[in-house]
Amino acid sequence: MTTQAFIAAALQEDVGNGDYSTLASIAEEARGKAVLKIKEDGVLAGVTLAQEIFHFLEPEAEFTIYKNDGDHVKNGDVAFEVSARIHTILKAERLSLNCMQRMSGIATLTNVYVEKIKDYNTKVLDTRKTTPLFRAYEKEAVQIGGGTNHRMGLYDMVMLKDNHIDFCGGIEKAIAKTNEYLLSHSLPLEIVIEARSIDDVKRIIAVGGVHRILLDNFTPAEIEEAVKLIGGKFQTEASGGISLENVADYAKAGVDFVSVGAIIHHAVSMDLSLKAQLV
Repeated sequence: MTTQAFIAAALQEDVGNGDYSTLASIAEEARGKAVLKIKEDGVLAGVTLAQEIFHFLEPEAEFTIYKNDGDHVKNGDVAFEVSARIHTILKAERLSLNCMQRMSGIATLTNVYVEKIKDYNTKVLDTRKTTPLFRAYEKEAVQIGGGTNHRMGLYDMVMLKDNHIDFCGGIEKAIAKTNEYLLSHSLPLEIVIEARSIDDVKRIIAVGGVHRILLDNFTPAEIEEAVKLIGGKFQTEASGGISLENVADYAKAGVDFVSVGAIIHHAVSMDLSLKAQLV
């Protein structure tokens, strides 16, 4: 879904047949100004999207940015100022706030994880545990917070997880059949395969034919053992049970990536408000 299509659908959901509160109380030609106020500390995200929302409704709207995506902001800061028809401001208000609050919360939490492991080479990955139809913006927020995007969906990477392996009949069959399929369909996709034990890791190493081994629900000590066995032949990713309290232990164990669904689905929206600037 393009940004324009997303904005159109989101506004239709919110505005429906009309913003009757505004239509009833504000003259259509009236113009005004509003500012986006930051009400708590964190990493700002969604400014660019907010600008696109306002310009979708009114291309001539004047949008002045004071704080950019990725800026560390604090309570009392002003992110942007917009001058436009008041109808435009009031229609765009809630959609812009909803997007920015959600994205800023994700960017802020992601940054906390990134800072926890900044002394290691491990990268923080997001997951597909996202809000339907808002995934692209949540994953953008992860990048703004300093994280790295995992696959966008089921189409841009092969991930052979426990159910794929079990339904297929084992690790060896899953790898062989996947490589045959990708070759026959000319699909240049990376293959990630899940290991549930050190024995699984050994079997995957013996077979090869993958790009990354996903070490699921391993302890940091088991991660360290697996990383030594793999010896750099494949990328390594830890997942399952990773939190702020233990993420540094996983990074210290030498894994290339830690995937943390919580940076999206446990993020708390940042408190922001759009207020009329009266003259």
